[in-house]
Amino acid sequence: MSTTDAASTASQDRPAGPTAPHQGDPVIPAKPHLANAENDDGEGTTSEETGSRAVTALLERGRTLSTPVLRAAIERLAPPMDTVAAYHFGWIDAAGRPSESAGGKAVRPALALLSAEAASAAPEVGIPGAVAVELVHNFSLLHDDLMDGDEQRRHRDTVWKVHGPAQAILVGDALFALAGEILLELGTVEAGRATRRLTTASRKLIDGQAQDISYEHRDLVTVEECLDMEGNKTGALLACAASVGAVLGGADDRTADALEAYGHHLGLAFQAVDDLLGIWGDPQATGKQAWSDLRQRKKSLPVAAALGSRGPAAARLATLLSADAAKSQAEFEDFHEAEFAERAALIEEAGGREWTSQEAQRQHTTAIQALDSIEMPGRVREQFVALADFVVVRQR
Repeated sequence: MSTTDAASTASQDRPAGPTAPHQGDPVIPAKPHLANAENDDGEGTTSEETGSRAVTALLERGRTLSTPVLRAAIERLAPPMDTVAAYHFGWIDAAGRPSESAGGKAVRPALALLSAEAASAAPEVGIPGAVAVELVHNFSLLHDDLMDGDEQRRHRDTVWKVHGPAQAILVGDALFALAGEILLELGTVEAGRATRRLTTASRKLIDGQAQDISYEHRDLVTVEECLDMEGNKTGALLACAASVGAVLGGADDRTADALEAYGHHLGLAFQAVDDLLGIWGDPQATGKQAWSDLRQRKKSLPVAAALGSRGPAAARLATLLSADAAKSQAEFEDFHEAEFAERAALIEEAGGREWTSQEAQRQHTTAIQALDSIEMPGRVREQFVALADFVVVRQR
């Protein structure tokens, strides 16, 4: 199913939501076939547990192989940008001391290395692509945190909060420049092809951020518009991550395009889950404030789906959000927790939470189907599937 097809199902597939949720409840239930199937060892180990271990190993491999090259790239930056970037990546604390702070999930590096294997190359072939994609991703995080006013990321103060807005902008720009440098210095035809895909993905990512900001002050955003924005903001870079290693490994365009399609739909599934976590996620798990997307007036998928439904909850929500859009940020920051809770409950009552959960599953299915058009080792395909399962069943 294409993105447009998925969006067009919003009205008929959106069920009435249950009662108001508790924050921290699972946003996407475990897939039944993963939770109940026994492993071949006959000892009661579930496929979900086996898949979880496989994903953990993939993520750790991506982090282990890409981090030394990423650190070396950051060392190229002029002071104090090198230190600020090291703080952002969690390598040091605000005082400059070595830190054991948790970094990101490392999904993108894992995909880049796995995609090299899809082209029958060694995973190490994908390392420059993994680092380049990670640099662009973190460029976007530094700028997004500043634009959104987010004070916390990964349970720590954001860069702009600690080092100031100017450094957040400069370091973000530097990471963006480094990404192209890392790829192009390989000096191969494949590196040029990979850079072209990365720059296209970066432009789409920026388009998506611009769309996201513009939607915050609109009364109504359709599901179709929201999916288009999220396909740019999240899907484009995950699509690049899923194909860049294969391109560096010499894959043809047909193979790279199929892997991009997998990554694009995986990105839409990933963002749908993020949208759920942005309203109902447990702050202890996400590292962000409760109701974080509502505080920023984001028109995310649950909001768009709820507003597009019929009924008193949707009408009441539309009235509240219309009034919110007219308020200054200072006025909005004076809201009580109960006011955000009311909006979240209305979104759920209007069906926005359930529809978004189903949309994550639809995009997950479409991502897996994209793999069927190309040949790759069976083990590699299983790992792509395991990563997709991880994306839609997570709490942060």
